[in-house]
Amino acid sequence: MRFGRAEVLRGVTLGPLAGGEMTALVGPNGSGKSTLLRVLAGLEACEGEILFGGRVVSGSEWGRRCVYVPQDLPPLVRMEVLEAVMVARRAGGLRMSGVRALGEALGVLDRLGIGDLALRLMSELSGGQRQLVGIAQALVREPEVLLLDEPLSALDLRHQVSVMACVREETARRGMVTVVVLHDLNVALRQADRVVMLCDGRVAGEGAVDEVVTPERLRQVYGVRARVERCARGVPYVMVDGI
Repeated sequence: MRFGRAEVLRGVTLGPLAGGEMTALVGPNGSGKSTLLRVLAGLEACEGEILFGGRVVSGSEWGRRCVYVPQDLPPLVRMEVLEAVMVARRAGGLRMSGVRALGEALGVLDRLGIGDLALRLMSELSGGQRQLVGIAQALVREPEVLLLDEPLSALDLRHQVSVMACVREETARRGMVTVVVLHDLNVALRQADRVVMLCDGRVAGEGAVDEVVTPERLRQVYGVRARVERCARGVPYVMVDGI
């Protein structure tokens, strides 16, 4: 795939990606992570096909199954948070009684830790709060495929933890395919079931987290000397020793 003369993605193939699992897209700046996510969302034209359930899907059908949350924040609108989430649900074509829909919207806000913002105006929120509302708008549409582009970039540590826990729980509960672009390798190691590591527009590694994030691959892709250790709870983490 090219933007002008620049080749951004080179023969990238993903999958198969299993329902109920979270896949992290990682790699250096400019490696093609956000572009690949936009391709998966159907927002960038490219050669190739998307197979879902064993058959090719595209257009409006893919738009119903897949929800993409960009890194850019939702636009400032004079609308209450709960109303904005309800509007997103209706835009997804979901039909149910007003009471049940309201309960679903409030439940998603609570699980993301922002239930107290339900009656606040979107225009009054901080950047991080609006990012959380954008994730709530995606989850309330009950997608089969959820694509998140750097969802933690504007969030403090507490909300980073709560968002990743919520997305993991929703992914497993609904059997969704979730693909999330992450810069923090330690978040990917803790939260993701699978990792796809990109470098210069190509897949440098794909598979289980501990198989992909290795000292050798970190040296090749990121140009750093690093170790992958395990904490007292057995969770892996990256320790960088130098470049």
